[in-house]
Amino acid sequence: MSQAITPDVSSKGEGYRGLSTPIDRFIIALASRVGGRRAKEVERFIKFAFIGLLGFVIDFGVLFILQSTVLPAADDQNIELPLNVALATTISFTLAVSSNFTWNRLWTYPDSRSYSVRRQLTQFAIVSVIGWIGRTFWITSSFAFFGLWSTATIQSMMSSYNPVLQDELKLGTMISQFIGVIVVMIWNFLANRYWTFNDVE
Repeated sequence: MSQAITPDVSSKGEGYRGLSTPIDRFIIALASRVGGRRAKEVERFIKFAFIGLLGFVIDFGVLFILQSTVLPAADDQNIELPLNVALATTISFTLAVSSNFTWNRLWTYPDSRSYSVRRQLTQFAIVSVIGWIGRTFWITSSFAFFGLWSTATIQSMMSSYNPVLQDELKLGTMISQFIGVIVVMIWNFLANRYWTFNDVE
């Protein structure tokens, strides 16, 4: 994404500035085509989804690196380490949320300036923490199940597949996280649109 700052001609008032990216014209055209009278809202959702995709890459990338290095899901004696899973997912989630807030304020909602950045960051953080609590509970309670399920599924197609517990649980964490990310993205968009950035039309 380009970091050039240009006037946001589609915002509700003059003088608001936001990031301009190479895909803006495509997004606006798509939103106009499918959104009709709600084109601006569709444009915001598409931008939110792109930013969510970036956050997804950060979230999964950091989680994978942490579980492969300093916070494995199981130790050398094949004992599950749910605290490591919770800590790794928390770190990856925090980095993704920081990225998401910055990009959403600058790109998705450049016309949301009647509230201070501190207030919006606080509200965004509250929404994110609620999502994080639900997501962390979901992941730590389901990663072992999905690890076992994914191993059984792969073994039904490839009988030679026999991962160590650490790899099985890592895959289970990724599956649980994927499901959690989708649910939390919907929650985040709706809560932030109608609370954090509710000053836009």
